[in-house]
Amino acid sequence: MTDTDTGVVALLVRLGSSWWSAFEAALFAHSGRVLGSLITVALALIAGRLSARWLLAGLKRWALRTDTPLDDIILKHLARPVRLLLPLLMLMSVRPFLELRDTTHAVLRQLLMVAVILEFGWIGVKVVRIVSEVVAQRLQASGSDTIEARSGHTQLQGFRNIAVFLIAVVTVGLALLSVAGVRQIGASLLASAGVAGIVLGFAAQKTIATVIAGITIALAQPIRIRDVVVVEGQFGTVEEITLTYVVVRAWDLRRMVLPIQHFLETPFENWTRASGNILATVLLYVDYSLPVDRLREELKRILEASADWDRTQWRLDVSDATERSMVVRPLMSAANSDAAWRLRCEVREKLIGFLQREYPSALPHLRAELTTLPAPEKASTS
Repeated sequence: MTDTDTGVVALLVRLGSSWWSAFEAALFAHSGRVLGSLITVALALIAGRLSARWLLAGLKRWALRTDTPLDDIILKHLARPVRLLLPLLMLMSVRPFLELRDTTHAVLRQLLMVAVILEFGWIGVKVVRIVSEVVAQRLQASGSDTIEARSGHTQLQGFRNIAVFLIAVVTVGLALLSVAGVRQIGASLLASAGVAGIVLGFAAQKTIATVIAGITIALAQPIRIRDVVVVEGQFGTVEEITLTYVVVRAWDLRRMVLPIQHFLETPFENWTRASGNILATVLLYVDYSLPVDRLREELKRILEASADWDRTQWRLDVSDATERSMVVRPLMSAANSDAAWRLRCEVREKLIGFLQREYPSALPHLRAELTTLPAPEKASTS
């Protein structure tokens, strides 16, 4: 190898060594920045988590020292959002100090902004639930079976659904507006909203009508929570009212889920619209030989001994007479439909037992009259 070749090789070795040293220094510097940023993020998350724990522990001690249920309700609903909110706020506070590229900073800032907006929306929903639970407890303390209490529960549930819906819409809208790309798309859509607005209006027509029907139910209250209704031929109790559907619990514990418009467009029976009081009737088919006054006295005795009779009304009438029996109808009042059903069954059972013991011949039976026909004359033979 000549001296020239040796010089070229030495030059290449020196160049390669210097390039490798520069690459190694850049790599270690970049790794050091990434490692430092990761350590900062981890410390921020740990600090936020510890702050949330200390805050919730202080709230728990405060709740134990007081007798009001408000602090217990606040702690129950806000514990999970606080555990997430404080770490997010810590991350937002340390983000400017992270050694990251400008594009990475922008992406991280955007993600944190959307997360914080969604977190505050979640807190808003929890606050609505806190208020509704406090009001529900006060209504329950005033008596859950009164019309005023049931009206309050219905309005409370309706306004809670409306508030949660509005908070969700506002939260999603703010989250989308915080993203630059989506904001530009939204601006372009608004600029050309002629045909698109008409299409969206027709597409959302049924949804808007459903929401308006839910608001109408909450304000006008043709039905309320725990109302006894007969709908679609089924007897049940209104269990839940939302902006879009109503849940009716049938007597056999089945649940009927009906669209909210059904109660505005289709007739139905509401047995507790003005009050829970109801008249119960029983039909008995008895023989004409039964003394009705004795049956009336027995009905009075049964009602006075019953816990389901509300001591308001009672009577016994002969409502019909057929060719085979007469129809006796005991009528009695009860405080609600459940008590009326139990009272009806009790009166029917005890009156039948009374007839079996005292007047067994007055139970329905068929009469037959036996007659002897004359023997036919023998035909004469020729």
